[in-house]
Amino acid sequence: MKFVIITLFPETLEPMLNSSMLWKAKEKGLVDYELVNLRDFGISPRKQVDDSPYGGGDGMLLRPEPIFAAIESVKAEYPDAETVLPTAHGMLWTQDLAAQFAGVTNDAETKTLATYCILCPHYEGYDERIVPLFDHKFRIGNYILTGGELPAMVFIDSITRLIPGVLGGAQSAEIESFSDVDNLEFPQYTRPEDFRGVKVPEVLLSGHHGEIAKWRAEHSGKI
Repeated sequence: MKFVIITLFPETLEPMLNSSMLWKAKEKGLVDYELVNLRDFGISPRKQVDDSPYGGGDGMLLRPEPIFAAIESVKAEYPDAETVLPTAHGMLWTQDLAAQFAGVTNDAETKTLATYCILCPHYEGYDERIVPLFDHKFRIGNYILTGGELPAMVFIDSITRLIPGVLGGAQSAEIESFSDVDNLEFPQYTRPEDFRGVKVPEVLLSGHHGEIAKWRAEHSGKI
């Protein structure tokens, strides 16, 4: 699976893409990341990417020309790339959607070779004429961020960790919170057995797998 990220600030994404699980997934050859600088497609010698909105108002909007040029450049190299726009007008991103995009649900199309091209909007927003360029539009919550880099990373991280072989255990992604729509995972403990007077539940120390499974089921919840 490949992620192509169009951004004005590629330096903000490199540390996250080159750390922890995302880096390990790349090292294993399970995913690949490519950063495209939107400024490279800017207009005039100044490489302008934004302008003031018609009708007045505060802030600046991303112009359509650089975005069209960047998307067309990516599509020329990856014709089957699916385009993604983080936007307040998009669908709310959920664990179920992440599983569908990762291609790990029974009713999902296999997407092991999928390429996703994600635009990171900035400033006050973007010219509305870019919207038809995008196959998928999503939001990570009902709030506004400075730019699209954080939503893009949420999109990439939540999908990548579900790809078989990325996480350590075969069931790591199957029994965690939100893996079944709105479930909340059971509490978990590690050493020491007694920390500042708070002890690990006895059943978890018992070695009795049936009782442990029962305890975990009883202590799982719903949002």
